[in-house]
Order: sequence, then structure tokens, then C-alpha cells
Amino acid sequence: MKRKQLFEFEDQSWFPGFLRNYLTDFLQFISNQFDIYKAITPLLSETIKNSGEQRIIDLASGGGGGLFKLSNRLKEEHPNLEIVLTDYYPNLKAFEYVAKQASNFKYETQSIDARLVPSDLKGVRTQFLSLHHFKEEDAVQILQNAVDSKSSIAIFESQERNLKSILAMIFSPINVLLMTPFIKPFSIGRIVFTYLIPLVPLFVMLDGILSALRTYTIPEMNELISRVNGHENFDWKVGRQKSGPAGILYLIGEPKGS
Repeated sequence: MKRKQLFEFEDQSWFPGFLRNYLTDFLQFISNQFDIYKAITPLLSETIKNSGEQRIIDLASGGGGGLFKLSNRLKEEHPNLEIVLTDYYPNLKAFEYVAKQASNFKYETQSIDARLVPSDLKGVRTQFLSLHHFKEEDAVQILQNAVDSKSSIAIFESQERNLKSILAMIFSPINVLLMTPFIKPFSIGRIVFTYLIPLVPLFVMLDGILSALRTYTIPEMNELISRVNGHENFDWKVGRQKSGPAGILYLIGEPKGS
């Protein structure tokens, strides 16, 4: 199945911000409620250890990223670890909620472009379920910016470009309807646009299907790396980690000698 550079509604500047937040809140809830990134804990922990950093800069965090549940296990080996949430369209209510639940979480209130991370944001860069949002040239720029700044980067995708992922998203509105009452912080608007005017289930399904069709495969990730100037100065790991009935695709880059 060839990758298609389709658009997702939540990526569009005209898409209502409150609906974008409801979508990212749901994705954050699913990630942490089912601990879908548990299997990649050793990979990320090793990257942090090798970097010598005690700080994660999470890019394209959406509603809080996939790090909330992971952070408890990471702190066992990295007790001083700080996690900074960022996004091009920051979901500040979600960021504030996460930061209140865990004191080691911070967040940026300003828009942060994953392709051009400010020089003062130093640490291991992570991305969870977001690389597929970027066109090839933009994905290369994300990696190029990490290489240019000599910053370790760890990217994880919890879906694949296959029929299983597409079918899962077709049935995702059922999950939205069942789980929305448990998503925090509570919002009347979320209830209205889930049950009375069911735009949230609709767009979760549509964007989910489009996401699957845009997800990079392992060979495609390797091809992105090959287009980065100076990629030979980094050690790269690209693969698939089994996680329950599914798998997590990962792309990790570390400066050589780190």
C-alpha cells in the first residue's frame, strides 16, 4: 500500500481549535489509559542514558503526548527527568492538567515547530504518533534539525499503514462514545460535540484513517534518514517493537560518541 500525502483535518489552520483539542485529548487518553507505549520504555530509557540529558523535549505533543504513563517507569532509572510538552497548536488546558498531575512535566505556551526547535530547548527530542503528519521534506527537516543541533531524537508511531490499522479506526467512534465521560479535564463542550453533535467521533475516525494511510514504513524511515546531511554522524535505529496485538514503529537517532 503506497503512502499517500493526504491532509488531516486537525492539521488545518481553519479547523476549530476546540475540536482539535477534543481530538488530541482523546488520543492522549487512549495512549495513557492503555499504556500503549509501555514496550518501548527500554529503548527510550537507553536513549536518555546515552545522551547524558535529564530532559525530554516532546514535540507535537497534542493533548499531552504519550509520555504521561511512561514517565513513571522512566523515573525509576532517571529520577531527575524533566519532560517539556510542546506543539505547533498547543493544547494548553491539556498541558496544564498533565503538569498538575506530575510535577516533572512542564510545557511551552508558545507555538513550537518540530522542524525548527528553538536552541534553548535542549534535551532528548521525542515524538509520539505525529511523524505521519509531516510531508517527506518536512520529516527530513525534523531529523536535519536534530542532527544540526546534535540532539538525540526518538520517534514512535503506534499505528502502521495496513488494513488492521484502518479497520481499527473505522470502529474508533465506538471507543470515543464509551470513553469520553472519563477524559479529563471534564468539558461540557466535549460532551455536546460527542453525543449531541457527534463531530468528535466523526473526525477521530476520518483523521485516524488518513493517519494510517500517511504512516511511514521502516524502509521509508530509512530513506528519510539517508536524505539528512551529516546523518553518518549519528547512530540510527529503525524498527518495530511488538506491543500487545499491535506494534510500535520507532526511529531513534543519537550523536555518535554519546
